[in-house]
Amino acid sequence: MNEPILEREQQLFFHTYKRLHLEVERGEGCYLFTKDGTRYLDFFGGIAVNALGYNHPRLCRAIEEQIHKYIHVSNYFVQQPQVKLAEKILSASKFQRIFFTNSGTEATEGAIKLARKWGKSLGKTQLFGLSNAFHGRTMGALSLMDKQKYRDGYEPFVENFGHLKFNDVDELRRAVNEKTLGVFVEFVQGEGGIFIVSQEYARELQSLREKYRFLIIGDEIQSGVGRTGKLFGYMHTGVTPDIVMMAKPIGGGLPLGAILGNDRVAETFTYGVHGTTFGGNPVACAAGLVVLEEVLDKGLMRHAEEIGVYLSARLMQLKKDFPALVTDVRGFGCMIGLELSMDGQAVVDAMQRRQILVNCTNVNVLRFVPPLIITKEQCDDLITALRSVFEDLKK
Repeated sequence: MNEPILEREQQLFFHTYKRLHLEVERGEGCYLFTKDGTRYLDFFGGIAVNALGYNHPRLCRAIEEQIHKYIHVSNYFVQQPQVKLAEKILSASKFQRIFFTNSGTEATEGAIKLARKWGKSLGKTQLFGLSNAFHGRTMGALSLMDKQKYRDGYEPFVENFGHLKFNDVDELRRAVNEKTLGVFVEFVQGEGGIFIVSQEYARELQSLREKYRFLIIGDEIQSGVGRTGKLFGYMHTGVTPDIVMMAKPIGGGLPLGAILGNDRVAETFTYGVHGTTFGGNPVACAAGLVVLEEVLDKGLMRHAEEIGVYLSARLMQLKKDFPALVTDVRGFGCMIGLELSMDGQAVVDAMQRRQILVNCTNVNVLRFVPPLIITKEQCDDLITALRSVFEDLKK
């Protein structure tokens, strides 16, 4: 990166991001190009956002066409891009209602409010999150999470929130009761390191919901919109939540999220009790419709599933070949984690030198969340570079 611009960034912004020393000029497909002309294969995907990659023709055209109609009119107006996207999402998901937001963390906050309002008359007050989860950066989201990395310094948190150990069936049985309002679940944990809810835990959660009538609230912000080879991550478990939060890829790179609700909560929100100025922006919704059409109608979700099978097999071979370095491979579709026996940053840096961008989360897990258009040949390039890095680490 041009050093003067890095220095300017340091002077201008709160120091919340450790920036990559790359000055990106443009993107094309699954590649990013820096100002000096270097091409990088991108397995970040905008952190699971850029499902269609960069400069997708249909996506760019839809955005441009909507900009020339209107960019914003406010939610006092019925807007065709919103209605079309809502119809597409609800038809595919089989939920009854939708509320558009600007982001994933805003979807989390809205889901908390929806659950609280639903449970008020029933005397249900206790919300639970699972350990190692990530639901966003706002106070409600932080109250659901247990990691001190995110919580330190922001106390006190919202009352009537608790934390349950991920996949601990016995603790789940002990904790929930008639006062339980809901349990927030990432069925595939993203930021936490691509950990997957077990079938046993999912079955018990469903059974206890039937007994105590609480809500299951699914966080599909990272794992939704076809990334795992299914529309949502929970579809790998057989459990259907009552409320679902989605965001990241749905806007094609523009800020957009949503809350979905089933028939249990469909009438909970009434006029004036919740709202947003920018949520459901018409330009973002026009983009979102293209994303859904590409994912659902043009085979991209099926492609993501096939890529996941292929990439997982190649990564499992690396685990076999480098048992001292690679301890686990897990995930579905284009959402796969490679767990290392060491801090992953050295691998991330070495991959960048080989012009491939990967992300490390939870200290030692390489998280692969590329555009859903990624090819097997590009996955081969990833594996070749990883093998080279691991060979160097063995020396």
